[in-house]
Amino acid sequence: MKNYLSPSILAADFWSLGEQIRAVERGGASYLHVDVMDGVFVPSISFGMPVLEALKRKTTLLLDVHLMIVEPERYIETMASMGADLINFHLEATSDPLEVIQKIRSLGKKVGITIKPATPITALNPYLELVDMVLIMTVEPGFGGQSIMMDCVEKVRQLRKKVTELGLELDIEVDGGVKESNLEMVLEAGANVIVAGSAIFGGNPEERTKAFVEKMNVEN
Repeated sequence: MKNYLSPSILAADFWSLGEQIRAVERGGASYLHVDVMDGVFVPSISFGMPVLEALKRKTTLLLDVHLMIVEPERYIETMASMGADLINFHLEATSDPLEVIQKIRSLGKKVGITIKPATPITALNPYLELVDMVLIMTVEPGFGGQSIMMDCVEKVRQLRKKVTELGLELDIEVDGGVKESNLEMVLEAGANVIVAGSAIFGGNPEERTKAFVEKMNVEN
């Protein structure tokens, strides 16, 4: 499996967001992680459709849109039309995950499904063959800058084992507390798409992206 870095703009300096995105492009990032929060499913409120549309006009990075909202099915078509390339929704946020998967797929977008730390990976079993990516949250969703939860890393390991047994080509994304010092551990557990926010935008974004990419041996 190829490894991909997905810098999370939630941690970026919004005053210079455009330049910071250019910096991670120069550093070799493959994806751009866009957290959409509604203040209901998670406590925070973040970006909406205008930001996503503006990003699509200005970057060629794959827009990895993470919906942390209740009833995500309400916004799938809009997110797709605004430029999302991959739409990741929370299993816990909808009463009909299959409907959401089918709606995303019908719009020609990649499908991701996300679980919070308390949700067991067995809850994903009915959907593993229907999605392109599973996102394992390694912190409680809603705020950046948290420390990685080690029991969630073990969930990544278990999921990769399950996916391998099923013979699936499935990306496993990890979001929460990943930094250079624990990156190798997360990759070894089986993740191949890494979301990093503070670890990228907390310093020089280009240099930090290059450091991550080098460690991940990303193929662009």
